[in-house]
Amino acid sequence: MGYDAIPYEKRIKENIKNYTLSNLYDMEIVKRYLAGLAEVLKVNLLLTDRHGEKEIVAGDGFAGFHPDVVNEPGRKIRVCGRTIGHLYLRGPEPAGMDPLAAELVDGTVALLARLGEEGYLHRESSIYLEELEKQLETRKHRMSGNEKEDILTGVLNEIYFEDKMKLIDRSGVIPVAVINVNINDWKYVNDHFGDEESDRLIRTVAEILKEEAKPDYVLGRIDGDVFGVLIPMAEEEEAEGYGERVQNKCLAYEDPVLAPSVAVGIVYKTNIEEALEEKLSDAEYEMFNNKFEVKNAPGYRERLEKGRIIKEK
Repeated sequence: MGYDAIPYEKRIKENIKNYTLSNLYDMEIVKRYLAGLAEVLKVNLLLTDRHGEKEIVAGDGFAGFHPDVVNEPGRKIRVCGRTIGHLYLRGPEPAGMDPLAAELVDGTVALLARLGEEGYLHRESSIYLEELEKQLETRKHRMSGNEKEDILTGVLNEIYFEDKMKLIDRSGVIPVAVINVNINDWKYVNDHFGDEESDRLIRTVAEILKEEAKPDYVLGRIDGDVFGVLIPMAEEEEAEGYGERVQNKCLAYEDPVLAPSVAVGIVYKTNIEEALEEKLSDAEYEMFNNKFEVKNAPGYRERLEKGRIIKEK
């Protein structure tokens, strides 16, 4: 599902899982604040990310400590219903912890949660409105120009792709492989490198999709960072092979900034009574399952962030 196609309430609920502490806070300011708080209260503080990776340590009371955010999560910092960090508190003598110190630390957790939520909602709202405006402008242009191709990528636009689905439905052709291809972390590229690089990412993925497709494949851009592919009369494992080639070619792509990666969902229309539009929704569901696997694969995050690291040097 494209970034701008997700209903606002759903995007607010789901997109927070893509945010880290550094996305929501100025970590230098947080570091100075926690250091001052630890000094005044004579306690030790440890801030970790949602997975337990240490972000900020104030005091020497956590030497050799390995956070277990599942069994001993400390104080959870939650934004829009999702845990984005954990704050651990230790005093010189834990059994005799000053109640005032614990109360002030709890207040700090509440403050971080409130500030994080305000920043998150403001950022997501701004992006949402901007994307809706762009989508409206693009649709108007397509309708007025009666164009078949997507302006940015050269593949079929959403309107004509939908027309092709209806035509194939009426033809009674089966089987038809239906593929949903979603660019992973398009938002990350847009946030860190701007519209020009995020558009280049979309074009890059589109070129890979076209290069690996056979002439009879129907390929369209059906949303901002989402492509649909139809393979009429697909042979056994043909769609799976295509998806694998596309993903491998994305991984092999060399660029100082971009690290293209896609999630792929594949289903088949095997009954002439089925509608390709419904099968495309089923393929979207399979795509999200694949996205979880791809984004949790070893080395994924390091490859994604390489451009930002190079830029900051």
